[in-house]
Amino acid sequence: MKRREFITLLGSAAAWPLAARAQQPAMPVVAFVSGRSSGDSARAGGAFRRGLGEFGYVESRNLAVEYHWLDGRYEVLPSLMADLARRGIAVIATPASNPAALAAKAATTTIPIVFGVGADPVKLGLVASLARPGGNATGINFFSADITAKRLGLLHDLVPKATRIAAPVNPGNTSSDEAAQRDLPEAARAIGLQIELLNASTSREIEAAFVAMLRDRADALLVTPDGFLTSRRVQLATSAARYGIPSAHGSREEAEAGGLMSYGPDLLEVYRQAAPTPVKSSRARSQLICRSCSRANSSSSSICRRPGCSASRYQIRSNCSPTRSSNETA
Repeated sequence: MKRREFITLLGSAAAWPLAARAQQPAMPVVAFVSGRSSGDSARAGGAFRRGLGEFGYVESRNLAVEYHWLDGRYEVLPSLMADLARRGIAVIATPASNPAALAAKAATTTIPIVFGVGADPVKLGLVASLARPGGNATGINFFSADITAKRLGLLHDLVPKATRIAAPVNPGNTSSDEAAQRDLPEAARAIGLQIELLNASTSREIEAAFVAMLRDRADALLVTPDGFLTSRRVQLATSAARYGIPSAHGSREEAEAGGLMSYGPDLLEVYRQAAPTPVKSSRARSQLICRSCSRANSSSSSICRRPGCSASRYQIRSNCSPTRSSNETA
């Protein structure tokens, strides 16, 4: 893998001197912000801690982590990020959450931000370019939004008689909701399907969405990418099975919870790779870097739970690896 294929956090305005953080305690504090619920702390939080641990950093030993599980309550992000910025947190990590990354970017231009987003970070305004992110943000783009049409196509291949597709969306996740509103109708029309977008920002709204699916006789379910909906994967899979509605999802966690199939990235791997890594430079300054992937290094997988399913299956592979700044000691 060539060195230029990676985006490093260090460079230009993103090399933060120790003096800028002189008021912080000896143990750096990382703020972890996720759209998921705290019920995912073992899986998603564990993956994040594994990423830190690969460089010898252990929570409560030489690094402190503040966990903020939003449970889909994206409206709290402005006040949360303002508080983190006021307190001078060492770094803000927002793996697999477009809303959290955007809120962090809006709240601070100095605190390092490590994101994991499913849309183009340049179009989102998080970085200037993939090759030269600039500013105080860098991270991973896992392109879940870019493969919506492919996911719908795979569902159509698996359930060819299904023509009416219901798609739960979380309107609180603005970027995901806008992508669904923009891309799904066009992708459905291209293969002769009808799509109905249903609000699902709470557990009650998910229940109401299934009532609407039964009323409108939906043939299949396409769950849009969202941290809250991923946290509700068991509810979604259980309800889909109860009503006999085949479902397609954006992460393998959701298919493993009982959905028919998934096509998309391994989000737990995104959580691991998005862990900011404290390192020592040749000048003995504490700095933070992030393992980051460009478009060419992203990968997707699909799994299918139907017996005899011929859908593509890919071994999850990680093309990201730890990167070093040019002045880091070997």
